[in-house]
Amino acid sequence: MTLEDKKQTAARWFEELRNQICASFEAIEDDNEGPMANRAAGRFERKTWERTNQDDGAQGGGGTMSLMRGGRVFEKVGVNISTVHGTFTEEFAKNIPGADEDPRFFATGISLVAHMNSPRVPAVHMNTRFIATTKSWFGGGADLNAPLPNAQDTADFHKALQDCCDRHDPAYYEKYKKWCDEYFFIKHRNRARGEGGIFYDQLNTGDWEKDFAFTQDVGRTFDDIYPALIRRHMNEDWTAEERETQLEYRGYYAEFNLVYDRGTTFGLKTGGNVEAILMSLPPEAKWP
Repeated sequence: MTLEDKKQTAARWFEELRNQICASFEAIEDDNEGPMANRAAGRFERKTWERTNQDDGAQGGGGTMSLMRGGRVFEKVGVNISTVHGTFTEEFAKNIPGADEDPRFFATGISLVAHMNSPRVPAVHMNTRFIATTKSWFGGGADLNAPLPNAQDTADFHKALQDCCDRHDPAYYEKYKKWCDEYFFIKHRNRARGEGGIFYDQLNTGDWEKDFAFTQDVGRTFDDIYPALIRRHMNEDWTAEERETQLEYRGYYAEFNLVYDRGTTFGLKTGGNVEAILMSLPPEAKWP
């Protein structure tokens, strides 16, 4: 395939994965019989956006936000896709592989964050992406963010990701788990953001099809394991004390995303949609 073919193939996959995940989450809303079952089942609302041309007019693309709020299970969940292109600023280009030679770029991907009504159901983050400058690569991962960590949930989540990695390269899991632990760490609090998972970036083995297959498998694996964890706990009652713990945890989550997250920085630096970029923030949080 040409590079243009690869760009379009990746973009179509992220849209397909978005559709699969949204369907999984809406089925969970329909099947819930828990404390908020008297509510109407939540549904995603989609909103498209376009990048505004800037300076020399070399900016373009856009994306679609899929948001569900106030559901039976999901307090707020966003499953966003975007495909953008343009030119990095001279300052930002220095930080992106290949952009120091030519500041033009292309980026397509999916980004998901789910904040749950129940503190017993873990929040989660997942994203995968394909970026091209004079070089091209895949990146992404998934990590669990439970206000009330559950050892079995954590073990099952990691096992699913390990099995996914092992299907492609036995060295991937330990490498990407370590990367996740190091990346999703709130330095000023000296604590991990959550229970970890995998994180990878600049994946280019020289075999595009192989790297794309792994990235697809990460998305499919997420769509298998996370709904299973939700269904395990979604009908359980929770206490006011557990809700307070959840709200305080969300404060730490927000701190990481605003201070350290590279995706937030990339989106804001490249003229992305602010609402979509900050979709990751929880709908309600507290600080002790």
